[in-house]
Amino acid sequence: MNFPHVQQVFLIERQVTDLKGKPLSNVAVLGVTDLTAVQVGAPKIAEFTLGQWGLESLHWLRDTLYREDDSTVRTRNRPRAMAAPRNLAIGAHQFTGRTDITEATRWANRDRHRPFTILGLDH
Repeated sequence: MNFPHVQQVFLIERQVTDLKGKPLSNVAVLGVTDLTAVQVGAPKIAEFTLGQWGLESLHWLRDTLYREDDSTVRTRNRPRAMAAPRNLAIGAHQFTGRTDITEATRWANRDRHRPFTILGLDH
C-alpha cells in the first residue's frame, strides 16, 4: 500500500452562492483521513471540515485585509501578539452584526473614536 496511514478518502461537494442565493460555482474537495469509518463517519468528517474552513476563512480575511502574510514578524510570540488585535477587530465587527468586515474596518478607520464605539468603550 502506497499510503499506509490513509483509512478513508472522501469527496465533499458544495455550491458557492452570492448573498442572494444565486449560484456562482460548484466546488469539489477531496480529502483523506487516518481515522477509520468505525472511529468517525460522514457527519463527523463534515463537522471537522466545516471547522477547518472556518479557520481558513479567518486566515484568508486576516491576510487579505491586514496583509498578515507580508509581515516580517516571525519569531517567538510576536506573530500571535500581532494577530490578537486583528482577531479582536474582526470579532468586534462580527459581534455588532457586520458581515462586510473589510468595509466595516474601513468605516472604523475613518474616525479614531469609532473603534471605541464598536467595543462599547465610548462612554
